[in-house]
Amino acid sequence: MKVLVAGVGNLLFGDEGFGLAVIERLASNRLPTGVRLMSAGIRGLDLGSALLDGYEGAILVDAMSRGGSPGTLYVLEPNERAAAAAGRLELDGDAHAFEQGRALGLARAAGSRLAWVRVVGCEPSPLTEMSMTLSPPVEAAVETAAELVTELLGELRETSVAYA
Repeated sequence: MKVLVAGVGNLLFGDEGFGLAVIERLASNRLPTGVRLMSAGIRGLDLGSALLDGYEGAILVDAMSRGGSPGTLYVLEPNERAAAAAGRLELDGDAHAFEQGRALGLARAAGSRLAWVRVVGCEPSPLTEMSMTLSPPVEAAVETAAELVTELLGELRETSVAYA
């Protein structure tokens, strides 16, 4: 099974670099065969293009504001029904997830057959100035998020075996 795990974000804006930090952490782990890590940065078109490379599943990792305390982790499933009705992919109404939604929508429109997609998000601290470091609560969430991604990869593997 081919799975893309992509970190989305901007290293220049503090907690916006969360997804990239998780990918860096995962790079030191032994991952299942067929898993590709990608630091997508803020390049939605690159991510959309990568999703067309025959992946059956994808996990996108990013900072996202959903009203929780900084460092809170979320797992979201793209809302496929809303996507079909509206002609675009929605990530449960999260405006911050616009680039991921555009990338997934582009991939779907171009014929991607992703059977399984999850978004792992982390509540950022309010941005007060440009910084190339994560805030303490978001930095503390990186390891837990990497473990969560690993668990999701196991869930995907179990799901794919069940349908094989």
